[in-house]
Amino acid sequence: MVEGTPQMMIEAKGLSKFYGPFVAIKDISFSIPRGQVVAFLGPNGAGKTTTMKILSGFLAASEGSASVAGLDIRTRRLEASAKLGYLPEDGPLYDGMTPLELLKFFGEARGVLGTRLRNRIEAVTEQCALHEVIEKPIGKLSRGYRQRVGLAQALLHEPDVLIMDEPTAGLDPNQIRDFRTNITRLGASKTILLSTHILQEVKAVAERVLFIHEGRLVFDGTPDEMVMTGSLEEKFYSLTNYGKPTSLQEGGQAS
Repeated sequence: MVEGTPQMMIEAKGLSKFYGPFVAIKDISFSIPRGQVVAFLGPNGAGKTTTMKILSGFLAASEGSASVAGLDIRTRRLEASAKLGYLPEDGPLYDGMTPLELLKFFGEARGVLGTRLRNRIEAVTEQCALHEVIEKPIGKLSRGYRQRVGLAQALLHEPDVLIMDEPTAGLDPNQIRDFRTNITRLGASKTILLSTHILQEVKAVAERVLFIHEGRLVFDGTPDEMVMTGSLEEKFYSLTNYGKPTSLQEGGQAS
C-alpha cells in the first residue's frame, strides 16, 4: 500500500452469483476504506443480502473475489472472519439463552477467553445498553433489545469491519434512533457497510451510498451526489425505473 493511501477494508471485485440461469448479482465491484460508513441501498430483492453473505463468507461467489482487511474471504476465511463483525437481518440468537450466556458462547467460539472475555462482555454490555436484560431469556426480549444483543455479539471480538443487513427493520422510532446513535459512534473507529432500503438510514448515518438494482451496482457516490437533481425518494424511483416496464435478463435476480 502506498504511504498516505487509505487501507481498503472491504473489497468486491466482479462479484456474481448464479443459480443455474437465475442471476442473483452480476459483476459487483467496489472498495471501502478504513473508517467509512457506507449505506448499501436498494429495493427488496435487489441483491443486497446476497452480496453481504458473500462478503461475510456465508456464501461462495460464482465469479469474482471479495476481501476483508486485505484477506481473501475464500482462501483465508478464518483470518478474515476475525476482522469482521456480521449482523444479519435475523441474527443467530438462541431464545433459551440469556444475553450473558450467548455472549460467553460466541466469545469462546471465537477464542476470546478468560479475563479478555469478561472484559469484552462488560464493554459490549455497556456499549449496547444491555445491563437491564443481561440475564433475561432472549426469547422474552423486545425486537429492539434483540437487535442490541445481535450487535453486541458482532462487536464482541473487536472487529475492524462491521457488515449489517437491515439492522433497523421492525424497530419502533425510539429504537431506530438509539440504533442509529450506536452506528454513528461506531463509525468513528470502524468500517461499516449497512444494508437498507430505508432512505432515512442514508440521511442519518452514511457518508457514501452504494445503490444496487436488479443485481447490479447502479450508483456509487455520496448522499449529496445522489440528490443533486432532486430528493432521495426521486433518485430511488429513477434508479429503480419505478413506473416503467422492466425486462428480466438472464433469468432474473434474487435478494
